Amino acid sequence: MNDLTRRVLVTGGSGDIGGAICAALARDGWQVIVHAHANRDRAADVVSRIREAGGAAEVAAFDLTDAVATRAAIDELLQAAPVHALVHNAGVHDDAPLAGMGEEQWRRVIDVSLHGFFHAVQPLLLPMARAKFGRIVAVSSVAATLGNRGQVNYAAAKSALHGAVKSLAREMASRGITANVVAPGIIAGRLTETLFTPDQIKAMIPAGRTGTPAEVAAAAAFLCSDAASYVNGQVLGVNGGMA
Repeated sequence: MNDLTRRVLVTGGSGDIGGAICAALARDGWQVIVHAHANRDRAADVVSRIREAGGAAEVAAFDLTDAVATRAAIDELLQAAPVHALVHNAGVHDDAPLAGMGEEQWRRVIDVSLHGFFHAVQPLLLPMARAKFGRIVAVSSVAATLGNRGQVNYAAAKSALHGAVKSLAREMASRGITANVVAPGIIAGRLTETLFTPDQIKAMIPAGRTGTPAEVAAAAAFLCSDAASYVNGQVLGVNGGMA
């Protein structure tokens, strides 16, 4: 299949990591569908930067937690052209110790990361199977492996993705579809720049620094590439040695 014909949907494509993933895939020749929900303007900025660099991109705005809306949006995308890959990067934090966590905090984080994964992936699988080509990449977190205080909901959602992806890989491998996880550690960006001091970073991360969105994007782009056609059901940590 010619790379120029490939389309990829990146959920949560408007954030630091999502935007970097979109840009990396566009540089590799993918036509990128930048998903957003609340941050449509940021998604439009990602699309503009990709187009200015000579790539192809468009915005798709829908609520991943709404099964009906997500199915309708993906059906519309499929009517326009095949979607050959999905990078499920969407996720939210709503931190609190479990003893003080409200049910809505628990449900919201699970809904976006885990239910959103099902809502986005499931409609794409049979079209991918018919094409005998597909790439599924879920963006998880080092918290899924190590746990993190105040993030029982987040760690639960992300670790559940590991099991889902490993099972999906077994189900779809014979149809030319791979499913893998990228699990970042502490990555520089809007969400982390005020959370840790330099001394804390050095104490937590063997590499002595935070990662960059581009380093996560490189891993996701590799897993979407032909070079990773025999990489399936794997969790690829991008965490500077934390786990």
